[in-house]
Amino acid sequence: MKTAICYYSRHHGNTLKVLQAMADVGDIDLIDVTKQKAALADYDCVGFASGIYGFEFQKAVVEFAHQQLPQSKPVFFVYTYGGAKGNGAKTMAEIAAEKNCPVLGEFSCKGFDTFGPFKLVGGIAKGHPNEKDMENARRFYQEIQAACEGGMKR
Repeated sequence: MKTAICYYSRHHGNTLKVLQAMADVGDIDLIDVTKQKAALADYDCVGFASGIYGFEFQKAVVEFAHQQLPQSKPVFFVYTYGGAKGNGAKTMAEIAAEKNCPVLGEFSCKGFDTFGPFKLVGGIAKGHPNEKDMENARRFYQEIQAACEGGMKR
């Protein structure tokens, strides 16, 4: 199964760490949305990943999905957060619905956060993502693989 995960990961690289754990168990092309565009039609499944910024996915990922996501492509979402999940992947799910894309699942975990006022207290969610988070991420991606491959066999 050919998978792309389009992502934005800055600050402490929490999201990228989770994606690299997923890549340990699957053939995944990681696409930094700030550096490259990609022909997503060539992939069997597409993930979108980001830290939560202002309670939502980072704007570059949202815009990338609006512009690049093909119609009817199976998708999944991955995100990290320091304090609260916020709306999580709600906006991304709306884009998927507009494009008739089945949503295969959503994975999230805490990530070390020193943004804004959290810097004053030395950050929150220290030590995350941790090994348990990474194992959960690998398991999640294996489930996505099975769901996508199962759907392709129908």
